[in-house]
Amino acid sequence: MSIKKFFLIAASAVLFTGCAMAPAGGGASAEPAAVAAAAERLRLAMVDPTPAALGALVADELSYGHSSGKVDTKASFIGDLVDRKSDFVSITITDQTIKVVDGRTAIVRHTLAADTNDSGKPGKVALKILGIWQKQGGEWKMLARQAVRI
Repeated sequence: MSIKKFFLIAASAVLFTGCAMAPAGGGASAEPAAVAAAAERLRLAMVDPTPAALGALVADELSYGHSSGKVDTKASFIGDLVDRKSDFVSITITDQTIKVVDGRTAIVRHTLAADTNDSGKPGKVALKILGIWQKQGGEWKMLARQAVRI
């Protein structure tokens, strides 16, 4: 195979892959904003938790990884927040990036700084977060999250 033919095939593959990853309906620019809005609603719900608000923002299949290695399900994540075992007094998000992959999956990375009061014990936490969001029933929901301390 000639080098010219190879580059033509490679360029076609890149072009096809880019088209296949673009969301249908031309809403590519709206999706990152919709994910960002859902992530902001989750930040607010974690500071002032209610089962309804949290339940609407996380997937039933949630895998929520803490920097300690503990992994929560949807039920334990919501329960710990509502019971104040995991109590965020304030959360600040910086350096957030959002990449919508296929129109229904998003990779969200950010830095999280928080004042906490877990089980009545004041503290501070600084984390790098990787979140995977999925569009379910027309709404963005957190499917998975992993944190590492910084």
